Order: sequence, then C-alpha cells, then structure tokens
Amino acid sequence: MGKVLLVIATMILSGLAQANSIYKCIKDDKIVFSQTACPKDFRQHEIKYQLGITTETDSDKRKAPDDPLQALLNKRTISKEKLLQLIGSEIYRLNQENSYYDILRASEQQKLDRKRYWQKQDENDPEFVKQVTEMNQYFDELQQLNQHSIDLLKQHQSKIEAESADESETNETKDP
Repeated sequence: MGKVLLVIATMILSGLAQANSIYKCIKDDKIVFSQTACPKDFRQHEIKYQLGITTETDSDKRKAPDDPLQALLNKRTISKEKLLQLIGSEIYRLNQENSYYDILRASEQQKLDRKRYWQKQDENDPEFVKQVTEMNQYFDELQQLNQHSIDLLKQHQSKIEAESADESETNETKDP
C-alpha cells in the first residue's frame, strides 16, 4: 500500500512538473490521476498548480468564480470588502493555529514526562530540562511567527478600513 501511494505521489509530482493541471478521476472507491480528461463514467476533479498554489475543483460541475488569492496573484483587483474578509479569515486561521500549537505543546510535554518517568529521571535532570527547553523554544518560535503575521495583517486591516472610511467621507462630501 505504501509503495502504491509513493508511486501515485511521484506521478502527481512529475505530472505537476510537466503541466500545470491534472485530473483526478473518481469511480466508486477508485481514484486515478491523469493528464487527460477522465472517461465519462468517472467523476472528474481538476487539480491546477500555479505559482506554488494547488487548487482542486470538481470539474463535473459548473466552474466556481475565481479564487481571490489567484486574482491577487494574477494582479487582478478585488474589492476592499472582500480583502478585509480575507484578512479577517487569515487572522482567525492563524489564531486557530496558535491554539493548535498549544495543544501540541501539551502533548509533547506529556511525552517528555512519560519518558522521564520510565527512565527514572529526576525533574531537574539536565537532559530532561534541555529537552523541555528546546520543545518550548520551538513552539514559542512558531507562535511568535504567527503573532508577527497577525500583527502585520491587523495593521493592513486598519489601513484598509481607514482608507475605506476616508473614501466614504469624501463621497458623502461630494454628493449634495
């Protein structure tokens, strides 16, 4: 099973290197990846790879509107309201990720405590203290990176909200 997944992953990656879209053909519990369109008796998902971003769309259905991130990458503009919504959702995601890091930290702490117990080490054992310190430093760095991103996003959010407010006031002043 592991070799099959490795072969499929290799096929996907090689396919992505050659073309920027491939097809995921689905029938019952079978999944096949292809560089050509799927036969009619298969459901089809199109996987596109562009500028480091992979998107999967169910191409059996009507195409969804453009992805806002793709619009930004292709230098098309999106509305300020949509940009504010995207920034808000990214801030939320980063906060959720920080919460997840707290859970992972607690789990890692428990692993270290169990290991220390079974190795009959003292809580002040230098090796145990070093492992705990390294683990805490690792998760602190991850959370600091996220917090830095959150702070930058909040600055951009405030700037966009201020610009929108200024535009609203300017439009109200111009309209009698």
